[in-house]
Amino acid sequence: MAAATTIVNAKVFDGTMSRDWTSVRFADGLITECSAVSAAQEGDEVIDAAGGTVLPGLIDAHVHLVPGALAQSLTFGVTTVLDMFSKPDLVALAKEQAGSRPDVADVRSSGVGATAPGGHPSIMYAPFPTLTTADQAEQFVAERIEAGSDYLKIISGIGGLWPSLDSETIKALVTAAHARGLVVVAHVSSVAGVEEVVSAGVDVVAHVPVDAELDKAMVGRMAEAGIAVGPTLATIENTLGEPGGAAVAGDPRLAEPLGDGWARRLTSSASGWRGREMPPYSRAEENVRRLADAGVTLLAGTDAPNPGTVFGASLHRELELLVRCGISPAQALAAATTEPARVFGLADRGRVAAGQRADLVLVSGNPLTDITATRAIERIWRAGTACDRRAVVASAAEAEQLDAFDAQVAKAVAAVRERRSNFHPRKAR
Repeated sequence: MAAATTIVNAKVFDGTMSRDWTSVRFADGLITECSAVSAAQEGDEVIDAAGGTVLPGLIDAHVHLVPGALAQSLTFGVTTVLDMFSKPDLVALAKEQAGSRPDVADVRSSGVGATAPGGHPSIMYAPFPTLTTADQAEQFVAERIEAGSDYLKIISGIGGLWPSLDSETIKALVTAAHARGLVVVAHVSSVAGVEEVVSAGVDVVAHVPVDAELDKAMVGRMAEAGIAVGPTLATIENTLGEPGGAAVAGDPRLAEPLGDGWARRLTSSASGWRGREMPPYSRAEENVRRLADAGVTLLAGTDAPNPGTVFGASLHRELELLVRCGISPAQALAAATTEPARVFGLADRGRVAAGQRADLVLVSGNPLTDITATRAIERIWRAGTACDRRAVVASAAEAEQLDAFDAQVAKAVAAVRERRSNFHPRKAR
């Protein structure tokens, strides 16, 4: 049995609130004790937090896998990532790594999402299975389960740019997934898309729409139904022309473990992703504010590696943006810990409590008074194993990840440009 580790002289945020504990002890991958006095026993490795704050390991509730994503995520305290569309071979490799290596984040995945032929995100991943009618829904869901999907992703295409599933097929997919015990996540790109997937009974809405304001009645329906929303503001701000990537790269607390390669990509232009007459980014934050005011559960996710985002580091930006929408730092932290764990059925993580996985982050300062203190990371443990934050930069894994990212962005930008040049609004749905 490995020696136990005990953190002392700490503040502790348990995933929902600050506790009066000053000490957390863990052994064999699990938290064994949380107490107001030192929990250290003879033979323990004792870590003096010096007044810093212990947090649950962070959960990024929206990523898309590329090689190296799990290692880079862990470097920034993200101990679990929720993948929202990747092909089975990449998912299988990521899960194998997560199950055999302590130096990468854990992962759950939707695998291939449900979309129409040629629908989003075909430009990134085609070929992959699609469907066209409601009577194909049960088979599609069964095949996703067989391929190892942990939940179902559905693409609502209302917005006119891509071919899309009809409402009846979306409803059939939700029914089939719920019958098999799967959480259903729906990608939306418009307020009309929110209406469509809420009416279908999904569990999670991915992305906050910016084409119009969410009305009070719709937001109330979502709150009453218990539908969670992952706004992915860290991606939306870049898409709408805000310098979010530069803000991440410019923070010295993030820059050193980020490395020069990613810093350059975060500060470069994402030309081709920003169309003419794009809505203001402020509308995204206003819609999040409306959701929060109504009591809708928010989930922190980045949509990395979209241009302007990076695994791990951009989740800290997402937390900052959520607080800017008017929620408290404690609520933002819950959106990256207890709430995604609850919504996705990850009962063993997301909280600091005896019996939970020892996924822990120690930061200097207090993120309950300054949310950006989450960036001042002193130590990270993934299932009780300490993380070497210097291992990724300039490694072969980082080079592989950068190459994969560059190829993916080039492909996507070219396809979006072509699609927009051929887009005729009158033909759009």
